[in-house]
Amino acid sequence: MQIDWLTVAAQIVNFLVLVWLLQRFLYRPITEAMARREARIETRLSEAREARSEVETEARRLREKQDELEASRDEMLREARLEADDLRAALENDLRKEMEDRRKTWEHHLEEERDAVAARLRQRAGHQVIDIVGRVLRDYAGTDIAGQVAGTFAERLADLDAEARERLSDAARRAGGRARVESGVPLEPSARSRITRAIHDRIAPDIEVTYGEDDTLLIGVRLTIGEQTVEWSATRFLDRLETTLDEVIESGGGPRSRRAPVTG
Repeated sequence: MQIDWLTVAAQIVNFLVLVWLLQRFLYRPITEAMARREARIETRLSEAREARSEVETEARRLREKQDELEASRDEMLREARLEADDLRAALENDLRKEMEDRRKTWEHHLEEERDAVAARLRQRAGHQVIDIVGRVLRDYAGTDIAGQVAGTFAERLADLDAEARERLSDAARRAGGRARVESGVPLEPSARSRITRAIHDRIAPDIEVTYGEDDTLLIGVRLTIGEQTVEWSATRFLDRLETTLDEVIESGGGPRSRRAPVTG
């Protein structure tokens, strides 16, 4: 059999080309991928070894901590007993101090009560003086004085500022054009006319004015229009005097009390 060396040479060349192609496009990528995978595996193994080392270190630290806690348990119990003894002593001291404070508070309250009784006596005496003054004013509130008071009240109506007049005018419209004038004693017709004229001039020209008496007014006159009131009387002066008396006594430490009636 005759060998065709040209064909053999071509086959050898083809084989070498095939080997080179396989090496270039198949074996090399596979080997590189395997190398990369081995590198990743080695990295993960290294990380796992480090994690295991950390876990072992932490476990060792925990064991040492547990040993320390067990070693210090007796010391902690001893300190707890000492703290309990200190707490008991502090509570006993606080109890003694509280008892002493209560005793002082009781003595202070007793002293305050004594001062309060004295303040109530002073307050009652002051109110009795105010009541007596009111009785004297009521007894001497004759017609002449009432006429003078009516004149003074008319002048006060004439001196009202614009805002006060506006409030009274609005109240007159809401009240249906009616006004009520009251005094401690009956007013003479001339005094009534003067007050009525002042109301018509300063508040409402067509308002109807009625008159009456109020025993609680001492030498004074009160004008009521709806919910608005204008008053000038000795009663208000006595009320302010009573309020001032209460405030003075209260600022001095004495409690306020009701006004004591005077009999006889």
